[in-house]
Amino acid sequence: MSNVRIDHLGIAVRSLEAAVQFYEQVLGIAAQAREEVPQEKVRVAMLPAGEPRIELLEATSEDSPIARFIAKRGEGLHHVALRVPNLTTAVEKLRAAGAGLDIFGGQAGAGDAQLLDRRGQVRNA
Repeated sequence: MSNVRIDHLGIAVRSLEAAVQFYEQVLGIAAQAREEVPQEKVRVAMLPAGEPRIELLEATSEDSPIARFIAKRGEGLHHVALRVPNLTTAVEKLRAAGAGLDIFGGQAGAGDAQLLDRRGQVRNA
């Protein structure tokens, strides 16, 4: 059995407040945590949904990755974040398999996430 599992689903939204209100009123899911990640120009709300969480992402600047995503594709699923036992080992395996690491963008993340930067270097968020 694999130790890889879904950590969270990142959903790009125009209004964090409206999205949080929708999830709370319609689905009964209250936000557990909120934070701003200045490096990514985003505000985040984390909502529990079983073991994986839902991460709502609102741009804080028109030039943020989330703003560009919404402008191009509209609101919706932005990313699926996987939790692995050892990120460095997973990166090595992905590189050996020829995976393009530019898909792992980001310099810092919400909560206790460990991410890859655009150069494929492991960073603590």
